[in-house]
Amino acid sequence: MSNPDPSIPTHTRRRRSIRLSDFQGAKLIPLVLSISVGLIVCFAIPKPAEVTKQAWRLFAIFLMTIAGLIMGPLPVGSWAFTCLTLSVLTETLTFQSAFAAFTNEVIWLIVVSFFFSRGFVKTGLGDRLAMYFVKWLGKSTLGLAYGMAISEAIISPAMPSTTARAGGIFLPIINSLAIAAESRPKDPSARKLGAFLVQSQLQSSSSSSALFLTAAAQNMLCLKLADSLGVKIKSPWVSWFKASCFPAAASLSLTPFIVYKVFPPETKHTADAPILAQTKLHEMGPVKGNEWIMLGTMLVTVALWISGESLGVSSVQAAMLGLSILFLLGVLTWDDCLSEKSAWDTLVWFAVLIGMASQLTTLGVVPWLSKCVAKSLKSLSVGWHLEILILQAVYFVIHYLFAGQTAHVGALYSAFLSMHLKAKVPGTLSALVLAYNTNLFGALTHYSSGQAAVYFGAGYVKLTDVLKLGILMAIINIIIWGVIGAPWWKILGLY
Repeated sequence: MSNPDPSIPTHTRRRRSIRLSDFQGAKLIPLVLSISVGLIVCFAIPKPAEVTKQAWRLFAIFLMTIAGLIMGPLPVGSWAFTCLTLSVLTETLTFQSAFAAFTNEVIWLIVVSFFFSRGFVKTGLGDRLAMYFVKWLGKSTLGLAYGMAISEAIISPAMPSTTARAGGIFLPIINSLAIAAESRPKDPSARKLGAFLVQSQLQSSSSSSALFLTAAAQNMLCLKLADSLGVKIKSPWVSWFKASCFPAAASLSLTPFIVYKVFPPETKHTADAPILAQTKLHEMGPVKGNEWIMLGTMLVTVALWISGESLGVSSVQAAMLGLSILFLLGVLTWDDCLSEKSAWDTLVWFAVLIGMASQLTTLGVVPWLSKCVAKSLKSLSVGWHLEILILQAVYFVIHYLFAGQTAHVGALYSAFLSMHLKAKVPGTLSALVLAYNTNLFGALTHYSSGQAAVYFGAGYVKLTDVLKLGILMAIINIIIWGVIGAPWWKILGLY
C-alpha cells in the first residue's frame, strides 16, 4: 500500500476525504453512462434523413432520460426534471410544450388515485378485507394464498398502485403470518411459509393489476399513449375489463396452485392463521365510520368509472369527486396528500415521459422507428397474427433491461404500438394486449416492478428463486392469456 503524500498536510487530506464521502449529489458512474447514451445518439449516430435535427436531439435526450431511470444517477423525479430542463435549455422544446403534459387528465387521475388509495391504508379497510379472507380460507397454506390473491383483486380497482398494495397491506400480513409459523426472513425457516406466500402474492399481483384499468398506474398511461397515436377506446374502463376478465380470472385461479406445486412451502396446514386473523379483527373492533365512508366512496367511484361516460362524468372527474368526499367527511386531510410522496413523484416523471413521448410522435421519430420495424416484418412475408406474436415477445423479453413497468411504458409502448399499427394489427387489440403484457412482466425479476422490489426486499426469497419462478410463471401466464384471451377477444370483435 502506498503512503500518503507527505507534502499534503494531514488535515487537508482528511478534509478532502470527508468532502468526497459526504457528497450527496448524483452518482458519478451512472451519471456518466446516462449522459454518454444521449451524446452517442446525438453526435455519433448519423441522423436519418427523414428525421429533423430537433427531433433527433429530443430522441437523444429521451434515451438519456430512460437510461437514467434505469441506472439511477438521481432519484426518478429529479432526474426526469433535470432532463426536461435540458430539453428547454437546448431549445429542443419550448417551455409550453415541455410542461404541456403536466395538465394531462390521465396523469392527474393517477395522482388523485394515489391519494384515494391512501384512505385504504389510513382507515385500515384494506387490512380488514384481507383479514376476512385469511379467516375464511386460511386453514391451509394454499387457502391463505388464494385468500390474499382474491382480496387484492377486490381492492385493486380502487387502489391503483400495486406497490402500495404490496407494501401497505399484504407484506405486513405475510410477515405476521410467517412469524406466527416460525418462518423468518433471511433464514432457512423462510421456506416454511413466508417464501411461498411472497412468491404467490407477487405472481398473482400481475393478473390483479391487469384485471382492471384502474388497478395499476401504468394501465392508464398505456391508454393515454394509445390515444395520442389515434387508438381511441370507447368506455375504456368497461372495454378494458371485458377484454381482461376471462384470461385474468383464469390466471388468478391457477397461479397460487402452480406456485404451490413448483415452489412448495414446508408448512402445508395453517390452523393458527384464521385464529390470528380473528385476533387481528377483534383488535380492530367493529367496522368504524371512516371505513364505511371509505367503502361507500370506493363503490361510488368505481360505479362512475364504469358508467360515468353515459352520465358525462370522466374518469378523472369521478376520482376527484371521490377524493373530495373523503376530504369533506374527514377521512383524509390535505396533509395526508402532501405526505404522499409517491403521488407527487409520479406527477413529475410521468408528465416528463408522456410529454417527451408525445413530442417524439409529433416530430416524427416514433413513426419513423415503427416504419423501419414494419418494413423488416414485411420482408418476412408473414401475416399480422404472427407479427403480433413477434412484437409482443420482444416487448416482453426486453423488460429485463428495465427497472419498473412505467419506465418501460414511457420508453417503448408508443413505439411498439406504432409497429403493431404499421403491421396492420387491429388498433384496440394492439393497445390492450401491450398494456396487459406490461402487467404480466411485473413479476419477471426482483427489479421489474415496484411490488417485486417490495416483496424481494422482505428477505424471504433468494434471488435465484425469484428469477427461476419469474421466467416460469411468465411463460405460463403468456400461454394462459394466449389460449383463453385470443378466442375471447375474437368473440368481442377486437379482430
